[in-house]
Amino acid sequence: MSFYNNNQGGYRPPPQSQGSQYGAPPQGYVQQGPPPQGAYGQPGGYQYPPPQQQQNRPPNSGSAPAQPPPGVDQQLYFWFQAVDTDKSGALTTEELQKALINGDWSPFNIETVRLMMNMFDTDNSGTIAFQEFTGLWRYIEDWKKCFQTFDADGSGTINFAELKNALRTFGYNLSDNFINLLIKKYDKYGGKNNAGKGDVTFDNFVQSCVTVKTLTDAFRRYDTDNDGWILINYEQFLELVVNNR
Repeated sequence: MSFYNNNQGGYRPPPQSQGSQYGAPPQGYVQQGPPPQGAYGQPGGYQYPPPQQQQNRPPNSGSAPAQPPPGVDQQLYFWFQAVDTDKSGALTTEELQKALINGDWSPFNIETVRLMMNMFDTDNSGTIAFQEFTGLWRYIEDWKKCFQTFDADGSGTINFAELKNALRTFGYNLSDNFINLLIKKYDKYGGKNNAGKGDVTFDNFVQSCVTVKTLTDAFRRYDTDNDGWILINYEQFLELVVNNR
């Protein structure tokens, strides 16, 4: 089985300085000027504190919140405590999703949350402890700056032209047909009837870019001469797909 990417619709090796582990955004793509006010939650892509926490907090409980350990970001620590609804000392996927929002105030796609959880759950516990959470928070902050850079019209979503520009800047020279396929897949309002506006929210922008990077990295492992062609057998194809799902 062979796959081909030509110069008109493939990839070029991105500069080494742009690559990063964990599917992080390429370095150097930060927003020019101040971000739109209130467009992405606070801080970063977070609600602070989550509305459900405010509603469920017992009135006049009188209990003081646990103080942060020395040397940690106090706001981030208190935000973590607010999101940890069962007070287990670690965040579940559901707890994290309820506290993450897009620019249109929609909740994060659960698949994007799971993607990030898997990246930063270093002890494979299925939850995120505070130390792991600090890395995840920086990851989202980096992607938020990247998102704001390519959201040229400040709409809080990424349209076709903006996504094409972002991927091309990252080093992926993809055809319009493929960009449209990404938009169709990651427009959360599209659905089966394709009723969406053709825009991608912050959470799905992260997921789509990480997916393209992950699959391209897998392709490159077989493209040993970097000519855009690979020849693999059926089982190698299955291995490539299973390892990247």
